[in-house]
Amino acid sequence: MLPEKDVIFVATCDPNRQRREAVKKMVDARYGNNDCALYSDTREFLATRTDIDALLSTTGDRLHAFMAVLAMRAGKDIYSEKPSSMTIAEGQAVVATAKRYGRIYQTGTQRLSEANFVYCFEMARSGRLGHVHTARAHIAPWDAAAMRHDWLPAEPEPPKSEMDWDQWLGPCPWRPYNSAYVRGGWRGFYDFHTSCIGEWGAHTFAQAQAGLGLLDTSPVLYKYVDNPTGDGMETVFANGVRMTLHREGWFHGSCAMRFEGTEGWVEAGDGYSRPDVSDPRMLADFNKIVRDYMARTQRPMSHVRDFFDCVKSRRQPVANPEVMHRSMSTVHAANICMWLKRDVQYDPVKEEFVNDAEANRLRSRAQREPWIV
Repeated sequence: MLPEKDVIFVATCDPNRQRREAVKKMVDARYGNNDCALYSDTREFLATRTDIDALLSTTGDRLHAFMAVLAMRAGKDIYSEKPSSMTIAEGQAVVATAKRYGRIYQTGTQRLSEANFVYCFEMARSGRLGHVHTARAHIAPWDAAAMRHDWLPAEPEPPKSEMDWDQWLGPCPWRPYNSAYVRGGWRGFYDFHTSCIGEWGAHTFAQAQAGLGLLDTSPVLYKYVDNPTGDGMETVFANGVRMTLHREGWFHGSCAMRFEGTEGWVEAGDGYSRPDVSDPRMLADFNKIVRDYMARTQRPMSHVRDFFDCVKSRRQPVANPEVMHRSMSTVHAANICMWLKRDVQYDPVKEEFVNDAEANRLRSRAQREPWIV
C-alpha cells in the first residue's frame, strides 16, 4: 500500500513492540521522516485517531473479523487479510456491521484482482468451456483439518510494554503465554487457526466460486473423506456443480484453482506465467479477455487499488463482505465436516446445517470478555 500516491500511512498499532517498531521503521524510511505514530492498544487507537480513513488488518486468523467489526464501528474502512473469519457467526457480524455503518470492506483474496485468475474466471463464466461442471481448489499442504485442542507450556509473560498478551489473545480463550505463538506457532491450534483448509481455501474457494458465478452462496453438501486434511473432499452446490478440495496433484505453484467444462479446462496458480489450458489456442484472446473484464467492471488488476478506489467512490469492492462471508462459510462448513467425520448438508439461505444440531453448534464460538462483538 505504501507506493499508492493518494495514500499516507500515518500510524501502526500492535501489542508486540518489536512488530510495531519494525513497521514504523519501514514507513518512516519510505517517507524520509519520523512521523509514523505507534499504538499498542486497539481501543485507544480507534478512539483517538478520528483522522484516519482506512485500516489494514494483518493479524492472525483469530482477530480478523473482530478487528474489522471494531474498525467499522469506529467509522473506518478496512482491508482485512484472510482468513477473514473464524466462524460463520463472525462472518455474519462483519456483513451486518459493514451494512449498518456504511463502511467499505475488502478481504485480502488478491487473486480476484490478478490477470491470470481473472482470465480463468471469465473463461468459466462466459461459456467458453461449455458447461462447467467441476471446480478444483488448492488447500494448504501443511497442518491438518483436525487441529490441536491443547496449548503450549507457560513461559514467563513479558512486560505489557513489550507484549500485551491479553490483547494478542483478543476474544480467544485465555491461554498461558508462550513465545512460539508470537513467532507464528499459533497455526495448527483450534483456538487460533482455521486449519489447512482455511489457510489457502480462504483464497481458492473464493476463486472457484468467482469462476462458477456463485460468490453469493456456498455449497449445500460436503462429503467427508477419511484422511487428516480434507484432501479430495467433494462439495456440491445447489445447481449440482462440484468443487473438490486438493492438497497436491494436478497443479504447480500455490493457491491454484481449475475449472473443467464440457469443452475444455483452464487453471491458474501462483507462479504460472500464463494459465494452463486444455487447448493452447484458448490463450490467443488472453489480453482481450482481461481488458474486456476491466472495461466492463471498471476494476483494476490490483486488489489494493480496487480497495482505495472504492474508499473514494463508496462502491462495493470485488472482495466485499458478502463475498468474504460466503467463501469463508464454505471453509467453515468443510472444516465442520472433517471434525464431525461425516457428510453434512448446509442451507446457505438460512445459514444453518440441515437437521444437524451438532454441526450447528459449531457455527460460533464463545468469546472472552471484554473482547466480544
